[in-house]
Amino acid sequence: MADNAATTAANTDTQVETAAGEFRRRDFINVAAISAAGVGGAAVLLPLISQMAPSKDVLAESTTELDVSAIEPGQAIKAVFRKQPLFVRRLTPEEIAAADAVPIGDLRDPQTLAERTKEGHTDMLITMGVCTHLGCVPLGAAEGENKGEFGGYFCPCHGSHYDTAARIRKGPAPTNLVVPDYEFTTDTTVVVG
Repeated sequence: MADNAATTAANTDTQVETAAGEFRRRDFINVAAISAAGVGGAAVLLPLISQMAPSKDVLAESTTELDVSAIEPGQAIKAVFRKQPLFVRRLTPEEIAAADAVPIGDLRDPQTLAERTKEGHTDMLITMGVCTHLGCVPLGAAEGENKGEFGGYFCPCHGSHYDTAARIRKGPAPTNLVVPDYEFTTDTTVVVG
């Protein structure tokens, strides 16, 4: 009987300690437990991480698509981009010539009209409708509004005057009206943002 017990103990030891390169039962249990813990951790963390992503309504407001085909030369419209006013103006040849005639050295925030518009669409000026002084909404985008001394936009809050390229020319505003990121997807469609 003692021989049987010794043989059984030897067989059990060989099952636990097998030849090199093979898994033991204990190794399998360890791998299974770690895998289960990893899957459980991922199941807990995935909802926590995904709830930090922006909601669908926020993603929808991150870009604005505009059809500019109905805007006539000399006309401007107001739109909304990220809950702020957006000015879209189709410049006349006279307004383009007036903007190009201004010496860059005379400007507080020097930029050419070509730098503020897209190539091939120099007649289409798209800017944020927020004065760079204190965030008021300038006039000049709607029909009959005061366009200031330089024919562009006028901020009635503190008297900033912008030219036809929406560049600051007079008043306390430190910089030009901001040109947002935008691209023409077709000749008549603009995606802002």
